[in-house]
Amino acid sequence: MKIGIGNDHSALELKAEIVGLLQKKGYEVIDYGTNSAVSCDYPTYGKAVGEAVASGEITQGILICGTGLGISLAANKVKGVRAAVCSEPYTAKMARAHNDCNILAFGARVVGAEMAKMIVETWLNTKFEGGRHQKRVDMIMEGEQ
Repeated sequence: MKIGIGNDHSALELKAEIVGLLQKKGYEVIDYGTNSAVSCDYPTYGKAVGEAVASGEITQGILICGTGLGISLAANKVKGVRAAVCSEPYTAKMARAHNDCNILAFGARVVGAEMAKMIVETWLNTKFEGGRHQKRVDMIMEGEQ
């Protein structure tokens, strides 16, 4: 499975930790940047990962900025994307199980490396439940029409 990752300048160290975790688990990781500590615009990276998910270039995406909010908002502007900001594992689990979230976002200034790893592992290990939740996901996606 291909997972894309994108970040702004605030998340370089945390991205490295997450990429290491993903590679250790056997995922192919596509890095959409940034790889610089110079201040940059997070919408660029949110959009890049969102477009990659929507096109099928990658299966899922992970986005990291200072809070996770701005970069997820940018990704959610791409048709077909359901990005959720998760600061603990339970929300990550529900984002996948009930909302079929295809992009996970979190903040490098909000969660530490170990919590981020728990969030990522929970999100990756949770499957969409479908059923009554599919109707709700469909209703969310109708907003793009």
